[in-house]
Amino acid sequence: MKTRLVAALLLGVATATMGPVACNMTGTDTAASTPGTELGIRKDWMDTSVKPGDDWYQYANGGWMAKTEIPADRSSVGGFWIADQQTEKNLEALIAEIVKSNPDEGSEAAKVKAFYTSYLDSKAIDAAGMQPVQADLARFDHIQDKTALATVLGSQTRADVDPLNSTDFETENLFGVFVTQALKGGEVVPYILQGGLGMPEREYYLSSDPKMAGLRTAYRKYIADLLKAANVADADAKAQRIFDLEMKIAKAHVSREESDDWATASSLWSQADFASKAPGLDWAAFFKGANLAGYKTFDAYHPGAITGLSALVASEPLDAWKDWLAFHQINSHADVLPSAIDNLHFAFYGKQLFGQEAQRPREKRALAALNDYMGDALGKLYTQKYFPASAKTEIQGMVDNIKAAFGKRIDALDWMAPATKAEAKKKVETMAVGVGYPDTWVDYGNLTIDPQSPYASAVAAETARYQQQLAKIGKPLDKNEWWMNAQLVNAVNLPVQNALNFPAAILQPPFFDPKADPAFNYGAIGAVIGHEISHSFDNNGAAFDSSGAMRNWWTDADKAKFEAAGKALAAQFDTYEPFPGLHVKGELTLGENIADIAGLQAAYDAYHASLGGKEAPVIDGFTGDQRFFIAFAQTWATKMREEALRQRIATDGHAPGNYRAMTVRNMDEWYKAFDVKEGDKLYLAPDKRVKVW
Repeated sequence: MKTRLVAALLLGVATATMGPVACNMTGTDTAASTPGTELGIRKDWMDTSVKPGDDWYQYANGGWMAKTEIPADRSSVGGFWIADQQTEKNLEALIAEIVKSNPDEGSEAAKVKAFYTSYLDSKAIDAAGMQPVQADLARFDHIQDKTALATVLGSQTRADVDPLNSTDFETENLFGVFVTQALKGGEVVPYILQGGLGMPEREYYLSSDPKMAGLRTAYRKYIADLLKAANVADADAKAQRIFDLEMKIAKAHVSREESDDWATASSLWSQADFASKAPGLDWAAFFKGANLAGYKTFDAYHPGAITGLSALVASEPLDAWKDWLAFHQINSHADVLPSAIDNLHFAFYGKQLFGQEAQRPREKRALAALNDYMGDALGKLYTQKYFPASAKTEIQGMVDNIKAAFGKRIDALDWMAPATKAEAKKKVETMAVGVGYPDTWVDYGNLTIDPQSPYASAVAAETARYQQQLAKIGKPLDKNEWWMNAQLVNAVNLPVQNALNFPAAILQPPFFDPKADPAFNYGAIGAVIGHEISHSFDNNGAAFDSSGAMRNWWTDADKAKFEAAGKALAAQFDTYEPFPGLHVKGELTLGENIADIAGLQAAYDAYHASLGGKEAPVIDGFTGDQRFFIAFAQTWATKMREEALRQRIATDGHAPGNYRAMTVRNMDEWYKAFDVKEGDKLYLAPDKRVKVW
């Protein structure tokens, strides 16, 4: 259940379109011989026939673009994909060891083995047919009135703890639940969020773009085909009812821009408020079904959508809701149902939505499912074997250096009032930073895995995850809570916790190499670290104070200056046009773009501070500053299928990687390092270079 609040409140450096796959471009250049002084950057990725000032991305990544093909089972590839392929190999080796072993009954290893082997047994899954889901379908069919419907809608509610999985849509629940501190500060509460869509978001239903219209036609056909494959009677008529209902759900949703406006999207409601402010749904029955009846305070995120969706429960026919529930229960578990269901699901979501040419091998999908359902169990094994203490120590030192550099940048601001500076510095100083893995792992003791039914295991894992989240309600905020698996190639800022997570899996090439010189590591993983720190000061993160509470700690003059810089950066990204007439959305991607430029600047300052006043060595003809900027650009090596790129631009808060590499245009030091001058295509006059922090 993907929610925009979760994507917003957990601000990641990338999105999950860059998944694991085999790649023959691993490792780093070994031109130098002394540990800690290797080149780091990949010369074979470059195209030095072009001027950096004319086409920076081509200069840094042209060789890689020419040699790299997107595998048939992927919609995109890039730096995150390259790092992830090594992580996947490591995890495959771990799983192979577990499968060959005889782990103790009831242990996490035994549960991992049971889930993995049952998921791989497609013959058994096909033989079981639709039997595993029949009890759930019967539960929906037995709904007799709107009160019973409310109870079932509540029982379907699940929690989202995989915030950056951009292919995990709002398919299963009319409302989602996310548990953290209320935006205005204070207690940990459940957030109630808009849901109920089978396509990525409302724009897919409402946009007049011909490609979106084509996807709507394909989606309606897919619903009918899936129901037929599941032996559901009157599939065509039911598919039309389901599609028509989702069109109304989409119209009730708030837009992406409204959802990202946290100040207006969030509203604290008592349980009684739901009945008066969002009539139509039997909220008492819903909360009871969702195991939320005992809680008094909620954050009604998307309050207008909650009101609109509740009204639809009352106005739309009971049979339409029953059909909708049945479809989504099948659709959201297609991978653990018969092959006919699974293949139809891929044909729409993989091929038509994202342009993938082939389904991923079952073994790799089994591993992905384990990461989703039992991620911490794998994470413990992964970090014990593949993440040395020395790497944790080195990254922690870089984090400290970049935090110090960011603090100095705040001190140097000539436009910020002293009181605002003090709170900004306090945010940096009190920021909790998790490197590698969490201090406390998720306990899977209450999770029952059925070795004969991967469907039952998946449902049980979803329920267990929901219960784990509900257990946090009313308790003090845990600043050290992790929201990512240690084996995920990504990083995240948690503004409500004023915390950062840097999973172990991102701490490898092309982001980090202990053999490479500091210029490479600061330009690559250092920029990622700076990016996440900077999210605390982007257009969204700046709304939170050092305690994680949303409040205005800015003077009016400070805020005006900050917003002016943001508008300039948004306008800069608006000019990027990957397809004729289709531009990157500067406002939609503003938070990530602010974090990129501020983070890169802080990483650059920290890199130079690490030199201790000495001149950086020239390695293989590249100066330290050149290596720093090339390393940054190479982490954003990106190749995407047209469908995936269009989806990214339409819905994602992250600009495509090739445009994120262009962040360097705003740094004076880049112009000096590569002798970029007026007349070069990428040249920006000094007064047009955006400096936010």
